[in-house]
Amino acid sequence: MYFCKDDIVQLEQRYRTQLINSLSGFKSANLIGTTDKAGNENLAIVSSVFHLGAHPPLMGMIMRPHSVPRHTLENIFETEVYTINHVSEDIFISAHQTSARYDKTHSEFDAVKLSPQYLKDFKAPFVSQSKVKIGLALRSSQTLEINNTELVIGEVVELHVEDTAISQDGFIDIESLGTVALSGLDSYHQTRKLGRLKYAKTSEVPQFLDPLNPKPFD
Repeated sequence: MYFCKDDIVQLEQRYRTQLINSLSGFKSANLIGTTDKAGNENLAIVSSVFHLGAHPPLMGMIMRPHSVPRHTLENIFETEVYTINHVSEDIFISAHQTSARYDKTHSEFDAVKLSPQYLKDFKAPFVSQSKVKIGLALRSSQTLEINNTELVIGEVVELHVEDTAISQDGFIDIESLGTVALSGLDSYHQTRKLGRLKYAKTSEVPQFLDPLNPKPFD
C-alpha cells in the first residue's frame, strides 16, 4: 500500500494516528511515577523514553502538548523529580489502563491496582511491581515549536535492578526480567534475544559476544 503526503493528510484522524505511531517500530513501554507537592500521586504509561547519554547519565522523553491538563508533566515541573519503571509481562494490562483520563486527585496507582513504592528517601513513587526502577531529577525541558510537544530530560540519580539481570560488563538483560515492547498505540510484545555482537571494527568480521552464538559470521 502506498501513501503520498496528500494521502496521509487526508486520512481519518484516528487511523492516521495509529498508522504513524506504528512507523518507528518497537518502542519501550514505561510507567512514569510522579507526585505533586500536595501528595497526589500520578502514574502514566509512556512509549517515548530514550537514552540521551551515559556521562552524565541522561534520559529523555517526549510528552504531548500541554494544551490540556497533563498531570505527569505538571508534577515533574512542580517537584523536579520522577521515576521511570519498566513495564513487564505481568503488569502490562494495568499499565495500559493508566492512559485513561483520571482526575488529578484519583491516583492511577489505586485505579489500576499497582503499588507505589518510595525508596531511599526519593520523593517520587516507583512502581513496586516493576523489575527496573529509575529515579530521575529534571535537568532540562523544551517545547518543540514544530508540534508543541515537550522534550523532558532527566538525570538518572538512582537505579534499582535485580542483581541477577546485570552482566559483568554492565549490560542489563531486560528480557530475563520480562520487560515488554510496545508498537503502535496499544500492541504489547514479548521479546526474543538474537544475540549480542562485539563492537564493530572495519578490520574484523562481526562476532557474537554471548556463548549461545560463539561462531563468527561467514
